[in-house]
Amino acid sequence: MIPKILADGYRLWRDDRLPHERGRLAQLAALGQAPQALVIGCCDSRVSPETIFSSGPGELFVLRNVANVVPPFRPDGKHHGTSAAIEFAIGGLAIPHIVVMGHSQCGGIRAYLNSGDDSTRGDFIGPWMDLVGGAKEDALERNPKLTGRALETAVEEAAIRLSIRNLRTFPEIKRREHEALVSISGLHLNISNGNLRVLDEATGDFSDLVEAD
Repeated sequence: MIPKILADGYRLWRDDRLPHERGRLAQLAALGQAPQALVIGCCDSRVSPETIFSSGPGELFVLRNVANVVPPFRPDGKHHGTSAAIEFAIGGLAIPHIVVMGHSQCGGIRAYLNSGDDSTRGDFIGPWMDLVGGAKEDALERNPKLTGRALETAVEEAAIRLSIRNLRTFPEIKRREHEALVSISGLHLNISNGNLRVLDEATGDFSDLVEAD
């Protein structure tokens, strides 16, 4: 048996939403998917891209991992689930937009900031979060006075900028961006109030998405 919360949720979807989406699902099954954006987000249960962007089936290609990290391009024969998903999204589906979306109170970023604590490092989390090495230094270089929650937020933002830099180490993404076939954006969500801020790559700062619009 599956958990009751999942069974009840499926029944609700089947009874309320499926009648309206059945035609769309049939079309997707027949023609394949053509999502308009690749959203690289955190696997935190409080941050669901499909919910935040009010998207339906086939509209978003969502990749979620701990702390929305993009590793650098490294075809070394090892297991690279995130890189494989990016490769398929860009090379296989030719998705025209890539969004890296971080969020407040990110457990992965906290683990990175507490990297000296073996209890949070684990067998996999610590090595994974090592990929954002330098994010704290980046944040403090921009504002040396940061401490506490403000520093945590600044490091979350720095990690988004780092992931975007790593995206551009993928040759196909670099080529497509140069040819204006793909755009790359950074977003940060405040999970306490739902405020979404967008990265200005010229300055490295984040501002409210609604104000930016």
